[in-house]
Amino acid sequence: MEKPKSYFHLHLVSDATGETLITAARAVAAQFPSTGAIEHVYPLIRSRDQLEQVITKIDAEPGIVLHTIIDPELGALMRAECRRLGTPEVSVLDPIFQTFQSYLGVTSQEKIGAQHTLDREYFQRIEALNFTMAHDDGALPDDIEQADVVLIGISRTSKTPTSIYLANRGIKTANIPLVPGTGISQAVVTARRPLIVALIATTDRIYHVRLNRLLGLTGAGTGDAYTDRASIAEELALTRQLCKRHNWPIIDVTRKSIEETAAAVIKLRDEHLQRLQPGFDAEPEPAS
Repeated sequence: MEKPKSYFHLHLVSDATGETLITAARAVAAQFPSTGAIEHVYPLIRSRDQLEQVITKIDAEPGIVLHTIIDPELGALMRAECRRLGTPEVSVLDPIFQTFQSYLGVTSQEKIGAQHTLDREYFQRIEALNFTMAHDDGALPDDIEQADVVLIGISRTSKTPTSIYLANRGIKTANIPLVPGTGISQAVVTARRPLIVALIATTDRIYHVRLNRLLGLTGAGTGDAYTDRASIAEELALTRQLCKRHNWPIIDVTRKSIEETAAAVIKLRDEHLQRLQPGFDAEPEPAS
């Protein structure tokens, strides 16, 4: 018999957006599947008054405190108050700062939100996101050569969330559904600059995702080809045939998270870019 989950309060205090802290906290929390974290996120905490309000909330619901407070005064206050409350507290960035300072021989500038600077990389991500949203679900005008990646696949293979994740990494991504009875655009077939990669999953996985989607939309299942296992298996077979014909790689997303799928796409794209370099004459790797 499966044990019931136990829950704990997890307080995440940041002087910036909190994205770094949330990602780190969830990565660790995922390693303790028998427990569940009740997250309390406090972004943009940059004054003593704001921090004191947070401390009051921590006192009301004690738990683990993780923070990325750069300001030394506020950081010291956070540590002192957590000691007073008997609450475990970790400054997530401190060990990383110390390692950098020790290796580089210089101290950090203690600049709040430095990772969110409006630099070239920031605007590249925004441009990639705009491109990706405009090229979602088959919206593919004549500018396919501007894409970095084109994801293809049958319905419910995580094309859109993977595209958005890649866009947040600054990669312009278009995604195209493979619809039974409808051929793929010739513009995709003849494209040379973007990496074209297919996402697939097992028949069972797609069946369950499609069925749950229909139940959520209509409250009832359907007996049409959309949720017919034999039809889904045929769609997947046609996907593999298409990729074999054009030597496009395939990624099975059945047991992959969006992050893992995106990492696999990025690795393939790096290899693709290498093959595009002048003088590269190695044979392209077969689809896998």
